[in-house]
Amino acid sequence: MVLSFTERLANGPLLCDGAMGTQLYERGIEDVPLELANLTHPDVVKAVHLDYLRAGAEVIQTNTFGANAVKLADAGAEDRVEEMNRAAVAIAEQARRLVGQSIWIAGGIGPLGRDSSPFGALDAATGHNAFAQQAAALADAGVDLFMLETFSSLAEVKLAVAAVRSVSPLPIVAQMTFDAEGVTPGGDTPEEVAEALGELDLAAFGANCSVGPDLIRDVVERMARVAELPISAQPNAGLPAYVDGRIEYSADPAYFSDAARQIAVAGARLLGGCCGTTPEHIAKLRDALRGVEAARPAAVSKPARPAATPSAAAPEPSATGLAELLAAGEFVVTAELAPPRGFDAAASLDKLRPIVGTVHAINVTDSPRAQGRMSALAMCSLVQSKLGVETIMHMSLRHRNLLALHSDLLGAHALGVRNVFTVMGDVPLGGDYPQATAVSDITASGLIKLMAGFNQGVDANGRALEGPTSFFIGAALNLNAPDLDRELRVLERKVAAGAHFLLTQPVYEPETVERAAERLGGFPLPVLLGVLPLRSERHARFLHNEVPGISVPDAVFERLATAGDGAAAEGIAVSQELLRAVRGRIAGVYFMPPFDRYEVVGETLAGLDLAGP
Repeated sequence: MVLSFTERLANGPLLCDGAMGTQLYERGIEDVPLELANLTHPDVVKAVHLDYLRAGAEVIQTNTFGANAVKLADAGAEDRVEEMNRAAVAIAEQARRLVGQSIWIAGGIGPLGRDSSPFGALDAATGHNAFAQQAAALADAGVDLFMLETFSSLAEVKLAVAAVRSVSPLPIVAQMTFDAEGVTPGGDTPEEVAEALGELDLAAFGANCSVGPDLIRDVVERMARVAELPISAQPNAGLPAYVDGRIEYSADPAYFSDAARQIAVAGARLLGGCCGTTPEHIAKLRDALRGVEAARPAAVSKPARPAATPSAAAPEPSATGLAELLAAGEFVVTAELAPPRGFDAAASLDKLRPIVGTVHAINVTDSPRAQGRMSALAMCSLVQSKLGVETIMHMSLRHRNLLALHSDLLGAHALGVRNVFTVMGDVPLGGDYPQATAVSDITASGLIKLMAGFNQGVDANGRALEGPTSFFIGAALNLNAPDLDRELRVLERKVAAGAHFLLTQPVYEPETVERAAERLGGFPLPVLLGVLPLRSERHARFLHNEVPGISVPDAVFERLATAGDGAAAEGIAVSQELLRAVRGRIAGVYFMPPFDRYEVVGETLAGLDLAGP
């Protein structure tokens, strides 16, 4: 007897496919939107489906994520909704017939990509009609179920479910996206999402996209405590990184499958992959799921939501304290702070008070992981005025156009925030507003050159400012870069543009520092080495596999595993050994306290004699 989708789901875990867009890009498809490939390159789309089916997928999703009238309007294709959706189902059906297996075809439906009222112009009726039109086309073409995925708003996913149900009785799986803090971009917790979606007519609900399997596992565990329906999970292959004009993901198939297996143990019954995953990821996951039975944790109480010459009228600005310390050869200690998600910075300031006498400056990040937070400039101003500690303001290029960069730099100088670190910034796709545009008007070296021009008293157009600025300019150096030659070439451009100091990603072995220093004949600028003390083996594996730019050696994994309950202390020891070994190569340290544990700064420095050159 052939089981229905809901019957098979009850026997879970049930294996879904992985990313479609990633595979189409890899195979040379550059159609915009990607759903257009259903009409222009149907054989390529079919080949992707076949590869996932051969990898063991029991559910494949049609290439229709954005095939609704609202999103297709951006490409002038809003009149091709039915054509694209029908073609997608036909392609999936061809793949099913070719493998001759009993599998399910899910009609993929994504969000509309437009803010709705009260923040946008899209009204509920327009949204309902768009979802209903797409769902009707998919149902008429023969899908077995609907997969609503990557929704960031509870209101929009509820609208989508109602619209789909208005045209079809087929099973619906609804998935929302969660950030690294375990909440949706709208601020809803996994428990709140589970309760809200549990009231809808669904076959299953869960989480997909934005983060990798380790973080999705935590979301599933929390959902499972309050859920009555089956839970689904389709994590990304780690966090996205922008490399040579392409988005890449760092979690390899072995890590992904092992971590996703734990998601099944945590309670998920439908598992697959999202952005960055491949047929190899799904094949490994198929093997890892053998013999696994999804479990439900015991219920617990729901936690609380957590060309010109400058004017001679202005006086010559003085150097920053950081610049003076580095010029004098002092060993500089800095620590990182992420601004709060709200407008009250009191708690953030309180976190820093215990280390005020230990650090020389506070690094303030700029929309880390593309999250909506207080601006780095405002936070820097508060830290300097309330705590009397100098700051290093991180400035993201991906979240500002050239005009905004110009304005923010002038504002920063006016407020006395003059140490500025240039960074590309995180891809909006994995953040709070995935529909946001990634803006990169200039490169990192371009921003450095812009600030260097300001320091000469002229702006990007060569117009004179009222006087020269005194920005002390920082640049990024990734010592863990897979292509170190390329990284060092980029560094040369940053130095030539006018950078003054360097910040690195976290490093865990001295050889990483020595290799780059030897290649360069010594670092050309003072280096503040990134240090992120590890708390556990799981913490280390998450950073290594899911966070771009971080590499943890096997020897460190082994030390943390052997240490057991003493892993946090062992992580401190690893950082101490690193600093002792490379002291002669670096000018200071850039602490990234894990989980806001600022005590690690003092713990790591204890017993170290780092003063002097």
